[in-house]
Amino acid sequence: MSLAEFAVITGLYWEPETVTPLYTAGITEIDDATLRAWWPHIADDPFRGTKARKYCLYVALLCFTTRNCAIFDESKRLKLQIVIGLMWHRKSPASRVIRKEMMPGGVNSPVRAFRSVGGQPIVIDSVKGSHMIDIDGNDYIDYVGCYHGHADPFLVKAGSGVATLGLPDSPGVPKSATADTLTSPYNDIDTVTELFNANKGEIAAVILEPVVGNSGFITPKPEFLNFLREITKQNDSLLIFDEVMTGFRLAYGGAQEYFGITPDLTTLGKIIGGGLPVGAYGGRRDIMEMVAPAGPMYQAGTLSGNPLAMTAGIHTLKRLQGSGTYDYLDKITNQLINGILSAGKKAGHAISGGYISGMFGFFFTDGPVYNFEDAKKSDTAKFAKFYRGMLEEGVYFAPSQFEAGFTSLAHTDEDIQQTVAAAEKVFRQL
Repeated sequence: MSLAEFAVITGLYWEPETVTPLYTAGITEIDDATLRAWWPHIADDPFRGTKARKYCLYVALLCFTTRNCAIFDESKRLKLQIVIGLMWHRKSPASRVIRKEMMPGGVNSPVRAFRSVGGQPIVIDSVKGSHMIDIDGNDYIDYVGCYHGHADPFLVKAGSGVATLGLPDSPGVPKSATADTLTSPYNDIDTVTELFNANKGEIAAVILEPVVGNSGFITPKPEFLNFLREITKQNDSLLIFDEVMTGFRLAYGGAQEYFGITPDLTTLGKIIGGGLPVGAYGGRRDIMEMVAPAGPMYQAGTLSGNPLAMTAGIHTLKRLQGSGTYDYLDKITNQLINGILSAGKKAGHAISGGYISGMFGFFFTDGPVYNFEDAKKSDTAKFAKFYRGMLEEGVYFAPSQFEAGFTSLAHTDEDIQQTVAAAEKVFRQL
């Protein structure tokens, strides 16, 4: 991907000397041939719902040749920007920092992508997108214990039967908001089969965390994700992976690379912004072309494509592409979780857990834990005591047993040894 393509994708403003042949003297509009050639390689612009493709691309091209609070057109005529951020201009500190830190190049992606400000909006839009293509159903299956943000349709508890519609799980959520939501236990093939049989032609999509991180750390059974891929194809439904947690964490290609399963849509969170507020979703071209400005499904956001988040994200992803990244994460996480489990069992506690790459978790139960119902049977009171004890020893875990843990490239062997030693001490005191 060229620098010019990347500039358009990120919305960054570039120095005139960095302009490549995509921006050539004499361009006054984007002709159809140019548009067709370049559009598959760039992300549709979601800023405030820009509708005109040609105008959108042309403005982006103009804007990456900037000078202070002005832009230059193809004839090098000065155009003052009257629509501009308070401090966002070429000489601003933010602009200087981003230009200094930005790497010369770009990243490739196998899918069309749209940016947003965080995980929840992109999950909402991905579900909305499942209704935009030629699918008759309005229902979708959500997995108990998988968290997809606090939008009303996702705040659902399971009903008493496989055909029972979800009921709101939070005060203030009307029943109508969850009327199309069906729920199933994670790792449960039979329930999903019954849901599809009882709702023929009505299920537009299945959405889940491929590895659960919001009921604690729970991995899929070997056949589970393959089964979901097959049953959604058989019923002309979409499979949506919420990879806000697993994206770039289990592998550079996320859970779908790790397990070898390709969903129809994928959602990603703040990791693509280096921890800054950002989200993105992408997937099959026929679905993504239904999203504005290419299609009729509205998608916009004031902070979509925020240059600071994009810059931080590019540096993060560049680092993750480095040699040995995931081998290192696997090594230290293996040492950590096995050290904790060994120490807990040695002290006489019922404990089970596991890890994949830099994501891990454990429960105070003999296990195995396959879903949220299993997780709830663990000893949460003991975990609370363990959490407080570890905090006193200088180690911070997530304060709930229903949250996954994460290691990072900053963790050292010494950090892991210190954590395991602290766990041994705390286990003896429980």
